[in-house]
Amino acid sequence: MDRVIRLAADLEVGRLGFGAMQLCGPGVWGDPPDRSRARAVLRRAVELGVGLIDTADAYGPESNERLIAEALHPYPPGLVIATKGGQLRPGPGEWSVDGRPQHLRRACEASLRRLHLERIDLYQLHAPDPRVPLEESVGALERLREEGKIRLLGLCNVDAAQLRRARAVAPIAAVQNRFNLFDRVEPELLALCEREAIPLLCWFPLANGELGTGAGALGRIARSRGLAPAQVALAWLLARSPVTLPIPGTGSPAHLEQNLEALDVSLDRAEMAALEDQRRPLGARLRRLARGGARRSRHLARALRSRRA
Repeated sequence: MDRVIRLAADLEVGRLGFGAMQLCGPGVWGDPPDRSRARAVLRRAVELGVGLIDTADAYGPESNERLIAEALHPYPPGLVIATKGGQLRPGPGEWSVDGRPQHLRRACEASLRRLHLERIDLYQLHAPDPRVPLEESVGALERLREEGKIRLLGLCNVDAAQLRRARAVAPIAAVQNRFNLFDRVEPELLALCEREAIPLLCWFPLANGELGTGAGALGRIARSRGLAPAQVALAWLLARSPVTLPIPGTGSPAHLEQNLEALDVSLDRAEMAALEDQRRPLGARLRRLARGGARRSRHLARALRSRRA
C-alpha cells in the first residue's frame, strides 16, 4: 500500500488526513469545549506527519478555520489546509446549501482571511446546490483559481455524473464523499476516481464513531489481531482503493495516534472479503433512520415558517 497520494504533480500528502469538524461544539456549532486541547490535537497531528487537514467555513460556523490558524499558523512547509464553501448553518445540527457564484466568492475570500492564507491549496464545493447549475458553481471556483486564490479545486458529496459535469468546466483535483464500512461510496464514482487518479477523501471514515464498537467481522478481526476496531476500519478503507484518503477526526490525542497507526496495518484477502460484507447493526440502522426523520421534520418546519413569512 502506498503511504502517500498525489493531489497534483508537485503535491503529495500522506494517505491519512485529519478531519477538523470534530473540533467544534455540539451540532458542529461554536467552539470546542476545550480550545487548548483542540489546539494540541491539531499540533500533534502535524508532529505525527499528517499532511492534510480538512475544514470548512460551515464548521462552527467559521470558528473551525480560526482555530486551525490559531494553532498552526505559520503553517509548516508541505501542510495542505483544505477547506470548503457552499453550505450555510441555520443552527446547531442544521445545514443548507448556497452554490451561487457570488456566495462562493465571498466564502472563499473570507476563508482566506480566517486561515491567514494568500492561496488555499484545496478549495472544495461543499455540496451541489439543486437551485444552481453545477457548472455555474464550479465555474465560479475556476475563476477564483485563475485569480490565484485557489490552487486546486475539489467537490464534496457528488455522484459520478456530477463529477463528469464538473470536469467539463474545470480540472477537479479531489472528491470528498462519505465512505466507510457501513456507508459505501457509489461504485461508478469510485471507478471514475481510480481511472482518472482523483483522490477520494473519505469523510466519517469511522461512521461518526459507530465503527469503534467492533460489531461483526470488524470486531472479530480486531480482537484476533490485537487492534482497535477503528484501526481495522481505516486499514480496510486504505486497502479498498489506491485513491482513498480517509480523514478521521477526533478531539483525543490518544485516538489520533491510534488512528494513524492504521497505516501500518495490512489486511489479508480473507479479512478484506469478510469486511466487504460488514453492515450496520439493525439497532443502529433504526436509530439512524429516526435521526434522519427528525432532521427532515425540522427542515420542513423551517421551510413552512419561511413561506408564511
